[in-house]
Amino acid sequence: MSVDAWHTLLVLGGIRSGKSEIAEALVADAPTVRYVATAPAGDPEDTEWAARLATHRARRPGSWTTEETAANPGRLVEVIAAAGPNDTLLVDDLGGWVTVLLDPAHQPADDTATIAELAAAVRSSTARLVLVSPEVGLSLVPTTPLGRAFTDALGAANRAVADACDAVALVVAGQTTWLKPAAPAPAHAVPPAAAPPEAEPSRDAASQVATSWATAPRPAPDQAVPAALGAGDVTLPEVLTPAAAPAPAPATPDAPGTGDWAAPTMALPMIATGLVIQPGMELPMPDDYTGPQAVDRLATLDIPGAGLGVLEQVVGFAAATQGTSTPRPWDSVRVLLIRGDHQGGASAGATPGASARRARQARAGRGALARLAAENRAGLQIVEAPVSAPMEDGPALPADEVEAALRYGWRLAEQAADAGVQLLVLAACGAGAEAAAAAVLAATAGAEPPTVLGRVVTEQGEIDDTAWMVRCATVRDALHRTRRSAREAKDVLAELGGGDIALATGVLLGATARKVPVLLDGPVGTAAAMVSRDLAGQARHWCLLPDHGGRPGVRLAADVLGLTPLVDLRLDLGEGATALAALPLLRSALTLAATLPVHPSLGGPDDDGDEPDFAEPEPAGPGPTTVGTDEPVSPGRRAG
Repeated sequence: MSVDAWHTLLVLGGIRSGKSEIAEALVADAPTVRYVATAPAGDPEDTEWAARLATHRARRPGSWTTEETAANPGRLVEVIAAAGPNDTLLVDDLGGWVTVLLDPAHQPADDTATIAELAAAVRSSTARLVLVSPEVGLSLVPTTPLGRAFTDALGAANRAVADACDAVALVVAGQTTWLKPAAPAPAHAVPPAAAPPEAEPSRDAASQVATSWATAPRPAPDQAVPAALGAGDVTLPEVLTPAAAPAPAPATPDAPGTGDWAAPTMALPMIATGLVIQPGMELPMPDDYTGPQAVDRLATLDIPGAGLGVLEQVVGFAAATQGTSTPRPWDSVRVLLIRGDHQGGASAGATPGASARRARQARAGRGALARLAAENRAGLQIVEAPVSAPMEDGPALPADEVEAALRYGWRLAEQAADAGVQLLVLAACGAGAEAAAAAVLAATAGAEPPTVLGRVVTEQGEIDDTAWMVRCATVRDALHRTRRSAREAKDVLAELGGGDIALATGVLLGATARKVPVLLDGPVGTAAAMVSRDLAGQARHWCLLPDHGGRPGVRLAADVLGLTPLVDLRLDLGEGATALAALPLLRSALTLAATLPVHPSLGGPDDDGDEPDFAEPEPAGPGPTTVGTDEPVSPGRRAG
């Protein structure tokens, strides 16, 4: 069982129940974790207690920092209150905190007021916060005054903190039950007819409490990646299911417009693949035979015209990726919106906070991307990537975070495949994302920054040439700084690409491994496709580019990758929106290819029972030619 979208969480459990291990697994992929240790050191001669503390310390990754609050119980409230939106805190545990609170050395103390202050700090915290606490409500009433004071104080603290937290979990014998909120029933981001069977639940206790760290303001992977992909539990963002509204009412100050969204889906258990993300991976290729067969089959269909034109590529692509010469339209589609800002000159001209507003807008069912997703019956998953440092000054992302972002993107694709998703749409938003993509393209394709960096257009629709020059100079300086650096895929992501492009690269690799095709649309997706070539050259064969959107960098990447844009709409609705706008056209082509019968002249059914068999037409003079009846034959129709 799992619950998505929590921000503050209380994990309750008895002694040796596994509550601490569960809590540690929940924050394992956060970029930085501040471990708040509340327990006092204890009697130096108590070796068993010392061994317990040593076991807890040994489990913590080396990247975590530790804050000791045993000397002052009021320090816990200060730490929580001071934590910002980019912080992740793990407090273990409230039992130790209450022990210190009741210590005579800290008396006289107002225990009730201190507990209320703790609950207020939890309720107002902007950080990702996990608190661990023993559950004492199931035990007998202690027979000593001190024991009763401890259970009373801890019970009051648990109740106050549980009320302040978004979610509460109870761990019993390593098994987790969600007390708050009640676990939702699974809601799939696909139409009911296409809903896949339920996935078998994982037996791993940590995977049972998989939650969405990506809903935090700046969550990001951080810890060093184990050698085997999937060695640890990975938590994934919620999936929103949009519902199309035929005629949404305009927003007004008194009644703001809102989107109609179903409950978030459960995070599906992830199964380790045993693969290692490294250069030269051998991933699946689309079927070499079914694609050409499907295109050849189009010539036999009863189409009153010259055929599907360039959309024949869609039919061939779908046939090859589905492994059949009669491909089906994609019914189950999921949009992955990756939000990741870049600091420094890359974001010149961008409005501060614009990407966060776009993400909030998408979560609320508003904006171009969300509404197009609704019209296409597509699920929408908003994924928060780590903020990238200024690439002109140093690496955009540490190497260990690049590894974790790749793994996280891979798992997002795995989750989609496990949910029966047939097509992924890769979308992105973030300040400086286009400049970072231009740097990646320049490094991998040898292009000059001005040729691959699009014009900067403000929110008012004005062209900002000054900001464009700053971005060009930033890309130039970053390339100069890394001129002697290796141009391997992970090096490019660390030095230039940053969190969003690294995460998108992981999505492409994971989708390739699970044979899920991907619609690319925009600089982040195409830059990720360029990087993925060095890790797995098969990935580009699972990508389709509906439109280049008029962006020079996307054009260049398409040429290098061998991707031919299908349409030339030149829409500028944000990355991912153009792909969704073109999706109905692509689906229409597949519907025709799958449902139209073979032409009667080639043995197909004849809809008109009174019409004789097709015959070779007589040599025609001016005007329409008739064949056995008075019905004129269209010049585009095939003759037997």
